[in-house]
Amino acid sequence: MRVLGVESSCDETGLAVYDTGRGLLAHAVHTQVAMHAEYGGVVPELASRDHIRRITPLTRTVLAEAGLTLADLDAVAYTQGPGLAGALLVGAGFATALAAALGLPAIGVHHLEGHLLSPLLATPRPAFPFIALLVSGGHTQLMRVDGVGRYQLLGETLDDAAGEAFDKTAQLLGLGYPGGPALAALAQTGEAKRFRLPRPMLRSGDLEFSFAGLKTAVLTLSKKEGAAARADIAAGFQAAVVDVLAGKSLAALEQTGLARLVVAGGVGANRALRARLDAEAALRGYEVFYPPLELCTDNGAMIAYAGALRLQAGMAAADGRFSVRPRWDLAELAAV
Repeated sequence: MRVLGVESSCDETGLAVYDTGRGLLAHAVHTQVAMHAEYGGVVPELASRDHIRRITPLTRTVLAEAGLTLADLDAVAYTQGPGLAGALLVGAGFATALAAALGLPAIGVHHLEGHLLSPLLATPRPAFPFIALLVSGGHTQLMRVDGVGRYQLLGETLDDAAGEAFDKTAQLLGLGYPGGPALAALAQTGEAKRFRLPRPMLRSGDLEFSFAGLKTAVLTLSKKEGAAARADIAAGFQAAVVDVLAGKSLAALEQTGLARLVVAGGVGANRALRARLDAEAALRGYEVFYPPLELCTDNGAMIAYAGALRLQAGMAAADGRFSVRPRWDLAELAAV
């Protein structure tokens, strides 16, 4: 079964072809970072227009790379939500129209479901059940995953997501947009122990997160210390975020009695976070799984894969209606 995946939830246009017998055949991503950098953040109207320009050429690219034609496809999966409404509409409209023209099922996929299942595209792959730490630009959540469509929310951020905190802190330090990777790179040159920044809610006793206060502490410190301390502030900030994410993830494993942790989303590519989780897991006998680095950010491969799993499981495909869900709680998904 060959599934074309279409991702257009924000500022990446991702296309991919996944074959249930042969694995991922091809994937391609166009990022809009350079276009949005001029504005210091994503401009929704520009994002939508760029998706329109890129989606058809990228479809041709992945089909050619996979050695397939449209006639070889068995289904089309697309990101139905959450995300920017206009950007989602581009991908949903393209995917449902293509599926209708080919007489194929169209499968609406939850963006975060794509992320949390993406580590199954790597080798080794985790077995169900596991704990998933979703750390993307707009989401920080801990989920218990018992199977495809079987998700239980254990905790989430009460304010800024970890990715948002990285980007906003980078702006405070004058690093521009997108700030997360730039801050992580700067942190490698700094001394994390010079400044002791707060670890919000680390000892709260639950699995909730909060990062707004940490961002405020960075603002206060950067005004006091000036540009000369940027690297050390960046290192201290990253260490604080890693402490919180690792601490809450380990607590989730302990509370549920599970021994497998999946880390997915853009922040999951952070080297300091991976090193800390790997070290802690080794000490406690846990296993940690990550998607391939190129699949940590938004991509069509995770959508094609999630769509294929849903189709194999006999879950309802979209009925051809043109619909998106800009706001969509992952916990609403259920195996049907």
